[in-house]
Amino acid sequence: MQELLKQIQDHKTEIEAFTAIDEKAAEEFRIKWLGTKGLVKTIMGEMKNVPNEKKKEFGQILNEFKQFTEAKYEELKQSTVNGQQSTASNIDLTLPGDNIPVGTRHPISLMTNRIISIFQRLGFAVAEGPEIEDDWHNFTALNLPEHHPARDMQDTFYVQQNPDWLLRTHTSNIQIREMQKGKLPIRIICPGRVYRNETVSARSHCFFHQVEGLYIDENVSFADLKQTLYFFAKEMYGSDVKIRFRPSYFPFTEPSAEMDISCMLCKGAGCNVCKKTGWLEILGSGMVHPNVLSNCGIDPNKYTGFAFGMGIERPALLKYGINDIRLFSENDVRFLKQFMNYY
Repeated sequence: MQELLKQIQDHKTEIEAFTAIDEKAAEEFRIKWLGTKGLVKTIMGEMKNVPNEKKKEFGQILNEFKQFTEAKYEELKQSTVNGQQSTASNIDLTLPGDNIPVGTRHPISLMTNRIISIFQRLGFAVAEGPEIEDDWHNFTALNLPEHHPARDMQDTFYVQQNPDWLLRTHTSNIQIREMQKGKLPIRIICPGRVYRNETVSARSHCFFHQVEGLYIDENVSFADLKQTLYFFAKEMYGSDVKIRFRPSYFPFTEPSAEMDISCMLCKGAGCNVCKKTGWLEILGSGMVHPNVLSNCGIDPNKYTGFAFGMGIERPALLKYGINDIRLFSENDVRFLKQFMNYY
């Protein structure tokens, strides 16, 4: 038994001194010591020659030897990576790390988030809806019955006819769906992409983005609309911007108005962007037409409300000094990288 104990001690010394330069060497170690015909199993087989009164003591020694060998093998596996020994000695911790490319938000997303944040401070919640819509939600419920001349103002992409399904021409369909829920009061903004069959140029595209707003409650007035939009314009374009309202026509609001701000590029002197007027139109607005409220099951004698809508591309063009709307959708990395420092 003393000879066997000496043999185990010699094996432990050999195992402790062993190093592996690659995974192959580590595997050879496993086969030699822990394999089916390995030395550990051979020594374990000597248990039958140990006297009964010594078996418990010797069994503990054998188990310790086996655990020692298995721990050494796990250590060898961890220290060999991709065929080479990975040790602290061959890792230079002073080397610089690899540069990881950082993404950036799209300028349309930046502008959308900016608009949303302003209206959220006034208590508006964000609502979303489908981009493929039926005729009723996109036109009829908004006081545009079939053959209404106002439908000609929006060249529509039709997906299917009889019944008509189309790509929404504005995000007003979201307002209709929210009003149909009957949960009053309503105070929402509706950002999203819309589609119109227009010629693609530097100033227009067949798809673009809008943010529309809706507020319905008892005793809502045009004064509420004006003060809401005054606050938005000052927050978005600066406290020194000049603002004016002009009467207009929209079939879903009455009265209706368009809102202009003084041109930020020429400071009101007149330029090509503002067409020499000194003013830039930024949104349309008005009091929700009673017919629209009735179409959605809301009593127009009890409730009133206002609505407004604006494109997102135009404010983005002005803020970032971009002269071609097509750049927003071309996915040119050189263009998008310019917005790395915007949040």
